[in-house]
Amino acid sequence: MLINMAAADTSNDSAKALESDIWDLIDQGDPRAAIDACQRLNQEFPTFSSGWHTASHLLMRLKDPVAALKAIERALAIDPGHPEWLLQKGVCLARLRQFGPLEAVIDQISSATLKTAYQLATMATLYTELGQREHALALYEKAIKLEPGKAPHYYNVACLQRSLGKLDEAEKNFDEAIRLNPSDYESWKIRSDLRPQTPERNHVDGLQAIAQDGAVADRDRVQLFYALAKELEDLNRPNESFEKLQKGSGLRRSLMQYDVQRDIDTINSIQETFSSGLLDDSGPGSDSGEAIFILGLPRTGTTLVERILASHSAVFAAGELNNFAEQMMRLIRASVSEKPSTRDDMVRASAAIDFRALGDNYIDSTRPFTGHAARFIDKMPLNYLYVGLIHKALPNATVINVRRHPVDTCYAIYKQLFVDAYPFSYDLEELGQYYIAYDALMEHWNRVLPGVVHTIQYEDLVDDLESNARKLVERCGLEWQERCLKFYENREASTTASTAQIRRPIYRSSVGKWRQYEEQLRPLTDVLLSAGISID
Repeated sequence: MLINMAAADTSNDSAKALESDIWDLIDQGDPRAAIDACQRLNQEFPTFSSGWHTASHLLMRLKDPVAALKAIERALAIDPGHPEWLLQKGVCLARLRQFGPLEAVIDQISSATLKTAYQLATMATLYTELGQREHALALYEKAIKLEPGKAPHYYNVACLQRSLGKLDEAEKNFDEAIRLNPSDYESWKIRSDLRPQTPERNHVDGLQAIAQDGAVADRDRVQLFYALAKELEDLNRPNESFEKLQKGSGLRRSLMQYDVQRDIDTINSIQETFSSGLLDDSGPGSDSGEAIFILGLPRTGTTLVERILASHSAVFAAGELNNFAEQMMRLIRASVSEKPSTRDDMVRASAAIDFRALGDNYIDSTRPFTGHAARFIDKMPLNYLYVGLIHKALPNATVINVRRHPVDTCYAIYKQLFVDAYPFSYDLEELGQYYIAYDALMEHWNRVLPGVVHTIQYEDLVDDLESNARKLVERCGLEWQERCLKFYENREASTTASTAQIRRPIYRSSVGKWRQYEEQLRPLTDVLLSAGISID
């Protein structure tokens, strides 16, 4: 059989030219035209593997990871060992949270085949998804050697070092990321959080100057105001600090569409639905006793409790997992003929799902991260909404609610800039209203599920670490280990807002912090007092 090589080369050139046009359309922000061109490319040149790779990238940008995975599998069917195709498959699997198959893909990729900074950085991202941060760090450092002038590499290295407790090294790399790209405002913000700022070493002047630049977008200016508020508080300039905090939080709130009453109504609906009658029903749940849920509001000491327990040899900290809510939603979708149209409908539907399936599915969904230790911690604060479901689905799980002084709690939340979470935290009155709803729901759980939730007070923990740590360990059914008192020596990664604080021994400087801002916090305290919540 004779092959017309000239025709094959021409066909390949035509495919490459069309593919180049697609990337131009993507860069120009014209996804519809890019999709049309990509469909034409795949139809006219179905054996051109790079075309399917391009299709996968485009579909990921359009937030369709299922279709993106199918496209990259077409590319791999044509060219099975191509490292960049395998990396793209890994990206799709990570987005779909299919971590078992992701591990298998990573095993197929030899680090020796990774030649470019892009490939190294992509592989590092996949290692990070699997929690293998030291491997990821080494690859990002290799990427820096290939592209020493690219700011994102230094940002990625710094974020990993921060999570691993290498705070001095992280600060140096954030410095470099900012030097290379002064408009990387997220690096400015994170760098401010790495350590207590001092009169001799701080970034206030630089932050002030860039925050006054009229060309900075409002969304970016938010980062700068929060960084300034933190540094000025460290420098014992409370009035200036709160002024910047109010500017940042007010600006952040103005960029959001949010109605706190919807959240309050949902919490009320949960109380009405998960009554003692429903919870007394002895329907079977999962037999698993692995999970330890640490929940409550953010910034209450949940990370401290997590680190104490995770310092035990039989406990693994799995992080803030969305898995329970995700598995609940999947079962709701599978069990109802029509999609619930309101939040009330959703809450009622959740009370009618198969609780044993929910528990088993939740445990399965945490693999392969969990299963190698007797117990694992899920530290998603908002799981407090699901205490009733958790008890029905996983009756052998341990549930720990961490509480803190109401105003210290709310002030700590108010001064934290969250990433796409806790929208109630940017207005003092809304924050107070949400706290009241949280407080009422926890009272409800304690009333209808007596003894199920172990409540620990942050102030008690810092005043008497050993006694309260022993109670925590005992509640989890474990033998006491002295290493739990040295939680700050735990080298495991942490990605929470408290990642810098947990590297230090216990301290009390955050207790009563709100008193410095008693007058500024009056809109919050008035709301709390009107609901009968004591702040003395």
